[in-house]
Formats: sequence, structure tokens, C-alpha cells
Amino acid sequence: RALKPMVTVNCSALPESLLESELFGHVRGSFTGAIKDTHGRFQAASNGTILLDEIGDISPRIQLKLLRVLEDKEFERVGESVPIKANVRVIACTNRDLKEKARLGEFREDLYYRLKVVEVKMPSLRERVEDIPPLVEHFLNIFNKNFSKNIHGLSDDAMELFMNYPWPGNIRELRHSIEHAFVLCHGPMIFIDH
Repeated sequence: RALKPMVTVNCSALPESLLESELFGHVRGSFTGAIKDTHGRFQAASNGTILLDEIGDISPRIQLKLLRVLEDKEFERVGESVPIKANVRVIACTNRDLKEKARLGEFREDLYYRLKVVEVKMPSLRERVEDIPPLVEHFLNIFNKNFSKNIHGLSDDAMELFMNYPWPGNIRELRHSIEHAFVLCHGPMIFIDH
């Protein structure tokens, strides 16, 4: 599937009714504003991969529909009863403890175990400080392009500060800290002041 489509869906960004249409598509007239037939993300990812980001935030109704897709390998567009085959690899991401949510009845246990084929736990950034320098380099490359700047790196004391900071916001906080520094920095090096 490496050379096939990779489709990402932020499950927490959309209300339930829009998420269902976004995932599975809809037919014209199935709801107000549905002026034409639309393919969903599962169809767009055909033979490829769909990444369901923030899966822990979806409603019980969408959980049930996802369970059916995973079990039956097919789905129906909103407003249609014709099944469509789903040949898609599903990757689900969350910052929530799905096992605990399942125990509390907030997430379907059968869906949890259906999704948990291969689990990759990502430790927080404070538990893998050795990743900070390459991540800083990565973000420097991105922001040099975005800001049309040529910043070569962080001063030793700024890097030491980054290495010792606990990063409660993880990589997003690191990225935003570097972006903030890019806004303030007008030279070739980011210092603590930035």
C-alpha cells in the first residue's frame, strides 16, 4: 500500500453528522446541503491507507459504523443502501487511553480490540530528549522555507534550555516554540531571547 493513497481524517474536528459524510460519502439529497453525490475518505483511500486521527473522540454511532467497516470490509454512503467494498488499511491515533475509555463504556470494546492489531506507543517528548535535536533540525528546515529565512540553528544555551525543558505540550509545543523564535529572530542563529 506504500504507493497507494494515504488519506488523513481529523476525527475531532468535525461534528458527528459531518464526520459520517466525510468518512463514507453521501448521495445527493441525503441531507440539507447535499447537492451532489460525494465520495468519502474511505473511497479516496481505496487500496491505500486511511489515518483516523483522534479516534478516541468519535461518537458511539460512528464507532459502530467503523466497526462494521472493519469487520465486513464494506460501508454505505449516507443516504444510500448500496454497499461499497473497503480495501483500506486503517491506522488510528489518539492521545487518550482507549482501553480505559472502553472499560468505562465510553468507547466500544469490540472496536478497541478490532483496531488494536499492532499498537505503537509513543512516549512523551520528555521521555525521549535525544529526539529533540533532530526534531529542531526538521522544524528549522520547514520554517526556513515557510519564512524565507536562513537560520542555521540554536545557540548552545538555547539548545540546553530545550533539552532540559519538560515539554508538557510535546512535539506541538516544540514546533510552536521554534516558530515563535522564527518570528522574532532576524539573524542566522536562535538565542534564548527569541
